[in-house]
Order: sequence, then C-alpha cells, then structure tokens
Amino acid sequence: MPEGKRIISVLWHYYLEDMSTLKLEFLVIPTYNTLTLGVADASTYPAPPTAPTIEFTIPGVLAPVSLPFVPNDFNIFNSTSLGLTVVGADLRPLPDGVWIIKYSVAPAYDNNVTHTIMRTDQIQEKFDNAFMKLDMMECDLAIKTQSKVQLNSIYYLIQGSIAAANNSAVVTANKLYAQADRLLNNFIRNNCGCTGNNYIVNFQ
Repeated sequence: MPEGKRIISVLWHYYLEDMSTLKLEFLVIPTYNTLTLGVADASTYPAPPTAPTIEFTIPGVLAPVSLPFVPNDFNIFNSTSLGLTVVGADLRPLPDGVWIIKYSVAPAYDNNVTHTIMRTDQIQEKFDNAFMKLDMMECDLAIKTQSKVQLNSIYYLIQGSIAAANNSAVVTANKLYAQADRLLNNFIRNNCGCTGNNYIVNFQ
C-alpha cells in the first residue's frame, strides 16, 4: 500500500475507534452575566446517552443540585433552574466561589466527569466598574498610574484563584479570591485612589 494511503487508513481507523468510545467532557463558557452560568457539552457518544445529568455543588448551598442536561448543546442555568429562587421571582446573581460540577450518564457510577471551577462574575463586575471609574477620573497622573498598578495586582489575584480552582486547590483558590475581594473593596472605599474635587464633580 502506498505510504499516503496507509497513513489515511491508520487515521481513519483511529477516528472510528474514537467515535465508538464514550468520552464525557464539558466546558464552562463565560456568559458575562452574574445571573447565568453556561455549560457546553463537549462529549463523544457512540450512541444517544441515557439519563444525562449535571450536578452542581454551589458555594453556600449545603445540598448538591442535580438537573437534566441536554447533550451536544449549550445549557444555561440561572437561580431559578438551580432552585435558589422560586419560579416567577426576580433572578438572583449566582454566587462567586468554588463550584464543583459533575456530568454523568447512565450508569452514573461508571460514566461521569467532574470539574472544579472558580466563579468570579460578581467580583469581575465590581472590578470592571472600578476600572472604568478610574479611567474617567481627572486625577494626577502619578496617582492614576499607582491606582492602575493596584488594579493589576487585584486582577492577578482573581486569575490566580481561577487557576487554583481549575487544579482543585480549593483552599488556595478561596484564599486568593478573598484577598482580591478585600483589596478591591478597600480600593473602591478610597475613591479608587483619586481624591479631591474631581471625584466630587464627576461622581456625586
């Protein structure tokens, strides 16, 4: 067999072999909204799955929440679908912190995948507001530069908490998040490092 045809044959063999194997995977996709959480199915199914289920362990909620999951689709969850608010009530921002998400199909004891993530939508919204406020202020250049250095430090702490959670280092993730939140709150309380009449004129 010519070399080119042999390579194609080998690749096709592995493709068919891969397609016949169940491989569960999902991706948490940013929705850039504190009210929603997006999860996309990235699994490979040799046949339509039975009882696809997603389970959330939510910060501050004692019992895990299990819900049906739509395979091969982008699933969006909010406080109502997660049982945090009643049907008809206003949606509530989903809590920041370490979430443990488990996806399974029957038999669930054998077919499941779990990821740990750090949700940061609320602190990111607060960070974005502080950054935009600082950019609009007519502060002394040196003060504004120093304030941006502080914001950069906070940003890296947030990113560090995400990285730690992705590696299941829950204690470290929570510690970095708490540090970032504390520094950001102090930064906002101090008018983002800008004082004097400029703040009063632009933001009162």
